[in-house]
Amino acid sequence: MSATPPASSTPSPSTGTLALDAEALYRELLRGVRSLRTANTQLAGIASGGAWLAERLQKDLALPGEAGVLSSAMHRDDFSQRGMAVSAQTALPFDVNGADILLLDDVLYTGRTIRAVLNELFDYGRPASVRLAVLVDRGGRELPVQAEFAAARVALPDTQSLALARTEAGTFHFQVQEA
Repeated sequence: MSATPPASSTPSPSTGTLALDAEALYRELLRGVRSLRTANTQLAGIASGGAWLAERLQKDLALPGEAGVLSSAMHRDDFSQRGMAVSAQTALPFDVNGADILLLDDVLYTGRTIRAVLNELFDYGRPASVRLAVLVDRGGRELPVQAEFAAARVALPDTQSLALARTEAGTFHFQVQEA
């Protein structure tokens, strides 16, 4: 399942902002997550953009409790090159064992972050299933990872990175940065 982006998927070099409406894509993600949920689904977002999505989805879907946050820091395969990145710590306020985990991320690219957070998730228990939903899939996979739902598919040069940003009011927008 995926959606076509409602606007151009080409970054503007002068502003560093992608001409995609992040709020419109969030509404598409909300629709997709509704169709993926089961009675046993727990939301877990990848820090930081995915965690913001999970937190807002938890509220918008009126789900009890809090969404989980997963950090990829301890399981990254580039740890020796990057060192320990300052990032959010994993917090899973629910029992992972037997749960249907809906993993959320802002941008799916190589698949390496997903691999790292899956390792982190399984350190906490054995879920019944894990499904992945993302706001944007930009291709470029290096590992066999695929989202079950992507609100948009966007092509960017390898020299650029795409990140979700959040205003103080909680609204989303994208930022494009040179790698």
